[in-house]
Amino acid sequence: MALTSELYGTAASRLDSFVAQWLQPSREWKDEVLEAVRTVEQFLREEPFQREHGLDQEVRVLKVVKVGSFGNGTALRSSTEVELVVFLSCFHSFQEEAKHHHAVLRLIWKKLWHCHDLVALGLEVIGVVQGAPDAFVFTIQTMKTAEPITVTIVPAYRAMGHSIPNSQPHPVVYESLIEACNSYPGNFSASFCELQRNFVKHQPTKLKSLLRLVKHWYLQYVKAKCPRAMLPPLYALELLTIYAWEMGTQEDKNFRLEEGLTTVMELLQEYDLLCIYWTKYYTFQNPVIEDFVRKQLKRERPIILDPADPTHNVAKGYRWDIVAQRANQCLKQDCCYDDKENPIPSWNIKRARDIQVTVEQWGYPDLILRVNPYESIKKVKEKIRQSRGYMGLQRLSFQIPGGERQLLSSRSSLADFGIFSNIPIYLLETVSPEIQVFVKNPGGESHAYAIDPNSFILSLKQQIQDRQGLLRKQQLLKFQGQVLQDWSAFGSYGIEDSDTLILSKK
Repeated sequence: MALTSELYGTAASRLDSFVAQWLQPSREWKDEVLEAVRTVEQFLREEPFQREHGLDQEVRVLKVVKVGSFGNGTALRSSTEVELVVFLSCFHSFQEEAKHHHAVLRLIWKKLWHCHDLVALGLEVIGVVQGAPDAFVFTIQTMKTAEPITVTIVPAYRAMGHSIPNSQPHPVVYESLIEACNSYPGNFSASFCELQRNFVKHQPTKLKSLLRLVKHWYLQYVKAKCPRAMLPPLYALELLTIYAWEMGTQEDKNFRLEEGLTTVMELLQEYDLLCIYWTKYYTFQNPVIEDFVRKQLKRERPIILDPADPTHNVAKGYRWDIVAQRANQCLKQDCCYDDKENPIPSWNIKRARDIQVTVEQWGYPDLILRVNPYESIKKVKEKIRQSRGYMGLQRLSFQIPGGERQLLSSRSSLADFGIFSNIPIYLLETVSPEIQVFVKNPGGESHAYAIDPNSFILSLKQQIQDRQGLLRKQQLLKFQGQVLQDWSAFGSYGIEDSDTLILSKK
């Protein structure tokens, strides 16, 4: 039986054959496209761009990078869109790129017509297309078959310099990006195009088959049906698919294609629960990056943070509801059912990564938990109670370096506090009428203590001596600027639950 070219008419068991026969591009076609693209690359490298359109210096092309499907190795059969990022010598910072971006686009537009080789390939200019960032788009034709190819050119600042394209950039690069991005979130993503490309390019062959399958579905059954809708970019679908594979198979290179397709469709139906990010190229170790990423992840979902650019939520501002409706339709088709007409099972995937929480308590060994950041703190406390069997009131708190210690409310989640990475939290068990107070030492670190409001200040100083080793007579405690006297009660100072006291050494 011949294999149909319609995905929805293909049995789930034949999806591997479907990809090989209908989606995998031929070597001849790729060579023909890339031959035409080389003419564009040669034009960019050899055409002199000098002191025009407000640029006060010679503009040299430092590097041309193929990105998108042709760059990352997931092009579909008969793909006719090629994206090129051009690193230019006139950009010395993200701010300069923002200032001169459109001048460079106009300069490329003007110079394009001077290239006789491109004119001979049927050059037709579409113009500047708005996006993040804006790009210059034109069409040329392949030499043998005269098939039209759409070429997109994006000028960019070479922020990573000559570093290895798949290595982690120096944190200073991301610090400068964060400083510049306030008015242009995602507009400088092209500076990290080599990381974006390699993030997909270096994935296993079987995963690339799943990527092709998902992209084919998206182009044929979503974008083609809703050409005017503000739909997510293909890059967002690629990242979602990679996340599904990582979490659903533990990065197994051998998996069932139909299960991957079903899983992606189910994730798309619950787009408003997605919070996806990676720490391959930027991490939470740098305080500037950590603070920024935490704020990004606290925003409204869906969140699919670009693994190469923390300023860019590639899922923001699009009609995911339309994609979800189409995904629901896909799950009803033959490609999502086995030969016995049973629905193909999906992988068990959480809509956000679990994080490691280390529960610290004075006098007890640390307790390690795996927690979903969107679970309520109440559920976290239940896990602690099951492990330790506490009967008193659990008080959980955390402190970010340089910040104040904060109480974790039972009705909130870790995500509400911007906690998406491994973190220690402190457990204090109180028994009525005890309350919790935080004591902040000279180094800025805070500790939680249980006190009876009717007890003397000296009792807290004894706890501090036992835990931190600072003798009682050397301790000076203040609350709201007032020195606390040893034989006065906490209640006499108006100290309430979760107030912070300041500790210094006499």
